[in-house]
Amino acid sequence: MIVNVFHGFCMALADSVPGVSGGTIAFILGFYDRFVGALHDLFGRDRAARGRALRYLVKLGGGWVIGMALAATVLAQVFDSGVYVLSSAFLGLTLFALPLVAREERDTLRGHAPCAVFALLGILLVVGLCLLRGAGLGGLSALDALHGMQYPYLFLTGALAIMAMVLPGISGSTLLLVFGAYMPVISALGELMHLNLAVLPGLILFGCGVLCGIALSIRLIRRALEQFRPQMVFFILGLMLGSLYAIVMGPATLAEPQPPLDLSTFSLPGFLGGIAVLAALETLRRVLEKQGAAQQAPAAAD
Repeated sequence: MIVNVFHGFCMALADSVPGVSGGTIAFILGFYDRFVGALHDLFGRDRAARGRALRYLVKLGGGWVIGMALAATVLAQVFDSGVYVLSSAFLGLTLFALPLVAREERDTLRGHAPCAVFALLGILLVVGLCLLRGAGLGGLSALDALHGMQYPYLFLTGALAIMAMVLPGISGSTLLLVFGAYMPVISALGELMHLNLAVLPGLILFGCGVLCGIALSIRLIRRALEQFRPQMVFFILGLMLGSLYAIVMGPATLAEPQPPLDLSTFSLPGFLGGIAVLAALETLRRVLEKQGAAQQAPAAAD
């Protein structure tokens, strides 16, 4: 249970920041297939499988809630003042995650070079969304001041963001950043921690979009990974590469837009800090795998 709660905590930390998705963290820590399988079983017809999935997801979700609450409290306070340090850290997280995912799936990628075109599609998708955002697509100011078309916009944003969070590759927070909803959602979570209930209707609407996104996408994602895994892995890598552009442009999406990240505002300590966080998670995964193998060896001998 402690391991599952910790996995959920790590996913929340990834989901809360643009760059690496919770799905990528699940991939790196080695529980992604179980996570996707549990989501699939939760919406399936097998009652026993649904019960097992629910117990697992409750443990995972407990850690996720704790991690997201802590992250939202901190990020809401420091994002505006430290946007370039955080953006540099997000770049470090994403860049370091690329070789980790590629190494994890090296057997899948080997001999499928023509599928690299799907990486290009992933890059174009994220960059295209960023350009649309820059051209004035949608955007939110605050979740306690919604009006008109912002209601369906927020619902749709939640559905799309959870699809990105489940899928290893583009972060759901990166997608929120692209659509101009990242800071409103993070700020609303921070306000809720301070018992400001005015943001609650907006968060509930966003949450409903998240639930619909899971229900609609999980079967499709699982089937695609099973039947077209090389194409999907290249597509995921492309999404991650494209998210680098989204992170660089992130400061321009603030309520008071700032210039995109460049060499003069790049923070080397922040960049190295992002790499260090992911390196620590990768080391932890290896330790857990060794412990699991050591525990299974005596059982196999019996």
